[in-house]
Amino acid sequence: MYEIENVLRDYAWGSTTAIAALLGRPESGRPEAELWIGAHPDSPSTARVPGDGATTALDALISSDPGHYLGADSVARFGPRLPFLAKILAAAQPLSLQVHPSLEQARAGFARENAEGVPAGAPNRNYRDDNHKPEMILALTPFEALCGFRPVAETREILAHVAAACGSSEAGVPALVGELQDDLRASDEGQGLRKAFERLITGGRSVAEDTALVVAALLSEAALAPHEAELKTVISLNEKYPGDPGVLISLLLNRVSLAPGEAVYLPAGNVHAYLHGLGVEVMASSDNVLRGGLTPKFVDVPELLRTVDFQPVAVPMLAAERTALDQEVFRPPFEEFQLQRIELAPGAAPVPLAQSGAAVVIVVAGEIYLDSPKGDLQLSRGGSAFLPAAEAPVNVHPVAGCTEQALAFAVTTGL
Repeated sequence: MYEIENVLRDYAWGSTTAIAALLGRPESGRPEAELWIGAHPDSPSTARVPGDGATTALDALISSDPGHYLGADSVARFGPRLPFLAKILAAAQPLSLQVHPSLEQARAGFARENAEGVPAGAPNRNYRDDNHKPEMILALTPFEALCGFRPVAETREILAHVAAACGSSEAGVPALVGELQDDLRASDEGQGLRKAFERLITGGRSVAEDTALVVAALLSEAALAPHEAELKTVISLNEKYPGDPGVLISLLLNRVSLAPGEAVYLPAGNVHAYLHGLGVEVMASSDNVLRGGLTPKFVDVPELLRTVDFQPVAVPMLAAERTALDQEVFRPPFEEFQLQRIELAPGAAPVPLAQSGAAVVIVVAGEIYLDSPKGDLQLSRGGSAFLPAAEAPVNVHPVAGCTEQALAFAVTTGL
């Protein structure tokens, strides 16, 4: 087992306090958006070699003996790389509206951009690697998000409410609102959503101007209920990104409020944006993102439209499975990963680690003791570890004498 140090990404939307408070360490003074726990080559964790204190990048360690570190089944299914990436994500401001490609699209897009000579770090690069990026997020605090297209009938009700609010304003109802209502009357809901989405994402100045009129009407004395969450989201997004097409695209999407302990999963093609909150995010090991708004970064509209799944969906909630020892395992419908939540009271019996291939563990409260036939490792709050496949089976113990309840998260493959 290897204790690891992880890379902190300081994107502007990150919280300056949440990750530090969770892990019990001093604040850096910068936005702390994502703590990457894994072996993605852009920001691999660093492993401390037991015994001699030397360190090595986790991706390099794994590549030295993939069969030992990942296990034969994982190598056969995913190749000689850690198939998942875990993150602690802390959003103080909205992330970009985005979608992730399928595996086939990622492979084709990565090869195409390589052949075209697009530099790896170029701002107009869509595909940073050749992998897809299905993901899940488990809320650690109240967590707000946009996630997939809601049923069209519900969106039409919201747009009718917006039209009524605008109709009582001096400027009247913007043409865009009526056009979106017309789009969503299509007999094929997916086609109607595609038309409305495309109208917003390609509308340019006219969309920005009509968005300003909509927001001005909502900020007047117009009643927001019964769509208060959705319409307040429009107002707040416009404060950050005035006139951005993502402001009104948000009205097409499910508005999600997760309580701590609740989770959603996001397959390829699901348009989403995390708005606010702290969570454990797990994904296939990829950094492929196609953005659709709420960002100053590059937006490739044609590639975005080829990627989005325009079918309305229910919010893809992910319920935990309870183990025999009353621990929680979240198993999304993706082979690359599953997430285990491990909670141990002082003096509790050890908990078997749910492990299929390699695993990573991070402790967010108390202390734990990892025990395998080949070694052991103690981790305190903020500590994390990489567990090779060859170490299994691993048991997780509370530390003797520690009076604080321990809480840790472990990620392994879903095979």
